[in-house]
Amino acid sequence: MSPRAPLAGQVVVVTGAARGVGELLARRLAARGARLALVGLEPEELRRVAESLPGDAGHWYADVTDAEAMGRVAAEVKERFGRVDVVVANAGVATGGPLEGSDPAAWRRVIEVNLVGSAVTGRAFLDALAAGRGYLLQIASLAAIAPAPMMTAYCASKAGVEAYAHSLRAEVGHRGIRVGVAYLSWTDTDMVRGADQDELMRELRGRLPWPANRTYPLGPAVDRLVAGIERRSAHVYGQGWLRGMQPVRGLLPGALALGARRRLRELAPRLAAVRGRGLVGAGGAADEAARTERH
Repeated sequence: MSPRAPLAGQVVVVTGAARGVGELLARRLAARGARLALVGLEPEELRRVAESLPGDAGHWYADVTDAEAMGRVAAEVKERFGRVDVVVANAGVATGGPLEGSDPAAWRRVIEVNLVGSAVTGRAFLDALAAGRGYLLQIASLAAIAPAPMMTAYCASKAGVEAYAHSLRAEVGHRGIRVGVAYLSWTDTDMVRGADQDELMRELRGRLPWPANRTYPLGPAVDRLVAGIERRSAHVYGQGWLRGMQPVRGLLPGALALGARRRLRELAPRLAAVRGRGLVGAGGAADEAARTERH
């Protein structure tokens, strides 16, 4: 196990920091003396979080898919704090339901924010991270290990960010940058609560095999992320049992497909009710509002 590095005085950038994982992570890191740069699409919420943190914290309004905006944020963060030690690519959105009849704009937006936005974030901060031999933590998901039905966009995006982060680790290691991937199961956030508002999606999730069929508290998962950042870990597991999924992950898609075949046949008459849905949760609503305002 890698030794823990003190976080006091380190500059940490967190995207998607207005709520959920990003907000609590910012609070836990600030409590350990880190200086925070919060990035997201909800300026009032970001200001609220930043002003409530102990120590030095700033906030930036930016869409992580906008390369120009993220380049500006990276330059301004470096100018304000003088350095960047850690970047947490956490910003993410989700939609659910069958691919057939899905909202094409929402489906595409999940890929854009979760995958393209992560790469845009990484590219914007690479030089600053190299200057301080820093650490990039990419937030992935159980969805990257065990892709489930009715989540094609989210699973594709999280499998993509996992592969992107592994590739980037090999690419930038010689520059002194360490890259980690964090895996979270269903965790108590606005996104998960938003998905659970749909009765069918909630029912399908409840039928997943234990322990993937329950919602986990946010605090312990974020504490594991903090420990991973302190250790500059290559892999971080928000729930400990996720580590045990890695050796058998090749078997999981087939097993999930076999189990889903009968269940979805039974539920077929109800599937139309979840077609054409947009992004879920308060974060999804904020993303859609920001895009509407820009256009």
